[in-house]
Amino acid sequence: MTEARESAGPHARRTPGTPCWVSLMVHGLATTEEFYGELFGWEFRPGPQQLGPYVRALLDGHEVAGIGHLPPDRRLPVAWTPYLASDDVDHTAEMVRLCGGTVAVGPLDAAEAGRMAIASDPAGAVFGIWQASALLGTALSGVPGTPAWNELLTFETESVSKFYETVFGYAEEPVVSADFDYVTLHIEGRPVAGIHGIGHGLPRDRGPHWLTYFEVADADGTLRQVVDLGGRVVRPAHDSEHGRVATVADPEGAVFSVVQGPR
Repeated sequence: MTEARESAGPHARRTPGTPCWVSLMVHGLATTEEFYGELFGWEFRPGPQQLGPYVRALLDGHEVAGIGHLPPDRRLPVAWTPYLASDDVDHTAEMVRLCGGTVAVGPLDAAEAGRMAIASDPAGAVFGIWQASALLGTALSGVPGTPAWNELLTFETESVSKFYETVFGYAEEPVVSADFDYVTLHIEGRPVAGIHGIGHGLPRDRGPHWLTYFEVADADGTLRQVVDLGGRVVRPAHDSEHGRVATVADPEGAVFSVVQGPR
């Protein structure tokens, strides 16, 4: 996880397949802004409105994420969704369909920012596709309040990893273990995301889904703050090889993880 925190600079176009943005669609935009503003120190400014009201979250003046109002006619989950870079979103969307996935939204232009689509893999996990124009992606990384890693939680890795490999050109590095089903996805020799097969450990109400990790300075303190702000703890903080990690949900139920890097 920590190895992939190095992101391209704000003026560099992301290599296709690289997670380049995270976005959240919610019912209550104002209350969600308040929650994440307090939790991560984000400020907000208006973004493209193609799918309705949408704001970009800024940290120290740098764009790090997006939050939009969920249109009543769109059947999308209240969840953090990673966007994977593409040089041609229309071609990538067609590849998604050819490989057994579904394209739910788009491709469509997001004003001058770029061109986008929202899709799901054959197991049902939702992700975005982003062809950058004015917005190249998350402009800051490696500090508290920024995305640190994206991980797909699914039934098993073998079949779904082939989907992502074919669509986005990833190289795979599986973990060799009899009881741990995990594949790290690489672009140009660099780890960019993970796929974790957890079988019946998947929440029944969610199914396969992508999970975004955000960097924090103090994981235990962040959990207390999440609860104080109306969220809840899904998985308490625990130590891992990547640092201290916990999983939480915001007041609308959007689940995300936080990671405090090793000291």
